Amino acid sequence: MPPLGWPAGRDAVRRLASLPDSELARHFPPLETALSHTLDRRRVLRLLALAVASGGVAGCDPGTPDRGFVSAVKAAQGVVPGVPNIYATAHVREGYAEGILVTHQMGRPIKIEGNPAHPASLGGTDAMAQALIHDFYDPDRASGPLHQGMPTSWQDVAGAMQKMRSAVMSQRPDGTASGAGLRILTGTVTSPTLGRVIEQLLAASPGALWHQWDAIGRERVRQGLRLAYGQPVSVIADLAQADVVLALDSDLLDSAPGHLAHARSFAARRNPARGVMNRLYAVEPTPSLTGVAADHRFIASPAVLNEVIGRLSARILQNEAPSGGPDWLGPVVADLRASHGRALVHLGPHHPPEVHAMVQAMNEALGGRGRVFDVFEPPEYQPVAPPGTLSALMEDMERGAVDALVILDVNPVYQVPRFAAALRHVPTSITLADRPHETAVTTHWHVPLAHGMEDWGDARGHDGTVALIQPQAMPLYGGMHVLGALQACLGQPLRPAADLVRATWRDRLSSPRDWHDALASGVVAQTASRRVDAALQRGAVRVASPASYPRQPAQPVLLLRPDPYLWDGRGANNPWLQELPRPLSKVVWDNPLLIPPDLARDMKLRNGDVVTLSRGETCRQLPVWIQPGQAAGCVVGFLGWGRSHAGETGNHVGTDLYPLREASGSLRIEAATGQASPVACTEHHATMIDAGPSDVARHGTLEQFRDNPTFLKDGGEGEETLYRRPPDAPVAWGMSIDLNACIGCNACVAACQVENNIPVVGRDEVLRQREMHWLRIDRTYEGTPDAPDTFFQPMLCMHCEQAPCETVCPVGATTHDSEGLNVMVYNRCIGTKFCSNNCPYKVRRFNYFAFAQQESRPAISRNPDVSVRTRGVMEKCTFCVQRIAQARIVSDRDGVPERVVTACQAACPTQAISFGDINDPMAEVTRRKAGPLSYAALPEQGTHPRVTYEGRIRNRNPDIGS
Repeated sequence: MPPLGWPAGRDAVRRLASLPDSELARHFPPLETALSHTLDRRRVLRLLALAVASGGVAGCDPGTPDRGFVSAVKAAQGVVPGVPNIYATAHVREGYAEGILVTHQMGRPIKIEGNPAHPASLGGTDAMAQALIHDFYDPDRASGPLHQGMPTSWQDVAGAMQKMRSAVMSQRPDGTASGAGLRILTGTVTSPTLGRVIEQLLAASPGALWHQWDAIGRERVRQGLRLAYGQPVSVIADLAQADVVLALDSDLLDSAPGHLAHARSFAARRNPARGVMNRLYAVEPTPSLTGVAADHRFIASPAVLNEVIGRLSARILQNEAPSGGPDWLGPVVADLRASHGRALVHLGPHHPPEVHAMVQAMNEALGGRGRVFDVFEPPEYQPVAPPGTLSALMEDMERGAVDALVILDVNPVYQVPRFAAALRHVPTSITLADRPHETAVTTHWHVPLAHGMEDWGDARGHDGTVALIQPQAMPLYGGMHVLGALQACLGQPLRPAADLVRATWRDRLSSPRDWHDALASGVVAQTASRRVDAALQRGAVRVASPASYPRQPAQPVLLLRPDPYLWDGRGANNPWLQELPRPLSKVVWDNPLLIPPDLARDMKLRNGDVVTLSRGETCRQLPVWIQPGQAAGCVVGFLGWGRSHAGETGNHVGTDLYPLREASGSLRIEAATGQASPVACTEHHATMIDAGPSDVARHGTLEQFRDNPTFLKDGGEGEETLYRRPPDAPVAWGMSIDLNACIGCNACVAACQVENNIPVVGRDEVLRQREMHWLRIDRTYEGTPDAPDTFFQPMLCMHCEQAPCETVCPVGATTHDSEGLNVMVYNRCIGTKFCSNNCPYKVRRFNYFAFAQQESRPAISRNPDVSVRTRGVMEKCTFCVQRIAQARIVSDRDGVPERVVTACQAACPTQAISFGDINDPMAEVTRRKAGPLSYAALPEQGTHPRVTYEGRIRNRNPDIGS
């Protein structure tokens, strides 16, 4: 904070007169002395000169607050200025751990990578994990407890918890057990330590109950597996062993527990130049990342999808003769049967438990158990008494059976409107949350929750492997850990979370060395779930008869899905996630209603037209967005928007659609006459010149590849030119991107933004086509809008050997170095934008305003190795030149070859990106560039880019028409 509470900058000089004399004497002794004398002409001129000089000094950094630097007399142990430190921990999503590595500079977390040692991440990350850095530094996090919405003290919180415990633990007059009025509500719990402490609380309060709830609906999957096998189990797929995969409305590659590992295994068998390809079928009502990656994608409304599942089960489980259903169903069933033992069927979480049990019975019948999938103990904590549901809790609340409710890190008031009304019947309610969100401001008490990077913990991954969670910094805003809140409910003295975690693993990690190794690797060895010998409960699986298949309803069908990045709403205050283009629609800062092309034609709607969406008495107004490839009569809304208590960034952005999920009645869509709302979308921004899908995102079929492996090179790649010269530097940097592996998840875009201090610009600036992302994922269509083929292609600076941007720069701001990098000298750039106009790939970004100074995050959260650009300069991908420089230092010091991993390459869960020295014949990037599928984008431009692509090949079934 600036001294004396002054505003920084010029105002500090203007307010000297308001200071008392004692302050003047302490802070400005010469000035105080000067003012004590009689002012003559010479003294007045001196004072004016002092004022002018002071104003000039203050003006050198306008708007920058005093950072309050304190020089370190003695450096912290293990911290060397300029040398990063890396620590292993975990990102917990929906209760399941994904291993991450956190990079520190001078004790400050600045970047997140995947942990190669953790089986759920294998070194990859998703966009939400990359954005954890912003969540950690978010200034809107709670900084103190609240009572009835007003600030209170921690002593009052402790007193309230003690009073609550005394009230609920007393023996009731009706003879019920102590604690009968106490309820605990959590999300999915996989943490052995948290589960153990909850069990201790339940044991001390025999009448208390534990309820679990998740807004996504994964519980339906767990119930389906329990129905299929008669006990709690988990099923883990191994896509590396699957020859044929049928994805039914699936989230296997984008959000299912273990999706990073699934994506890695799937992509490993997608390039025919490096092995045998698998085949993926997708049946879904709305496009997904899994569907876009498929060799055959079949569009099916929810009613048709139910029919497909029913007919599929009848043919696989009962060997019924093919009859009815879509034409493609017969060849798909034949392909699954032909791949007996190497076929897998996966169903998304949006379907009833009975359907999940039926799908698992099909997997058993296809003989894949023990190879493409297996049955294990569940990673979720299994208490003696199974946790109750949210519905059961709300019923108890409404009838007055709940005296005290403790809510741990979930937000049911926002996600279930009925919960807010039921909460009024609870005498005492406490919410533990990282910010005063919708539930926290509704309950009586709000206790700040420590961020996951500020305290100790543990959690299991999708396969049961335990990850230790260690703090990355002291708490920035204060806060209590979940374990501390439960100890308070137990009436016990608060113990450090580290002690509780170590107590859980005392037997397995008995020595200090074992504990150190587990922390260093990020995982507790040999903790994966054990296989179980559970047999399929045949009587629990009922195959639907054709007469029970639902017919297509007359009114539209509304599908409500979690937003790809905001998820259930927890990411709403993160501007990195708000401005990250959605993979299919490319929309940012909004959640318009996605409608199919046929509905747009029938209702004469265009993108941005406002409609009223109503179900019963509940209605919402929001703009529409036409989504190619969506099932007819099916509309899709993303959840997680329209927050009222998310924070300064996320409040009132988009439309809250959760009330429609709880409403009953038929769905109605009515156009709001004459109303339109601009939707920020990057779909048509930075369009490459004279480039269609076949010119850039090249693709073909496996049959074409077998006939001619180099068929995608046709069109000008490899021709000799007079001016091209081979790289002559000791190191020549290049990149290859495999379009067979890219699933369009945008993890690379988020990683690039974090690594290179790329600012967000906001909705209005995106509408003006001024977004700043250095890397974009182009999404292109081929075919008809109703059923298109979709292709993804990452697009970044090509680092052309004959770069057209360099020849037109009047001040030499963009130039070429000896290692092949197209570099930018920001101090030279005068903002002519000639380079951007001359770039055929449109990968340069102009900084129209001082966007970095407008960001709602502290400067200490930025990467100190990358400069923060001011307005009026051009920006672009640098191949992470700061990482190249760091690798060069290590090479010179240790005498080892330079090994560089760019931020986008490190984040990619499918290893689609390869980077390295193309002079090295043994480098992965060199081998990829020499492959038969390698090609350069827009070769007719003669730029000879250092970034090349491997064309996408689809393994189509010859028995199914195109």
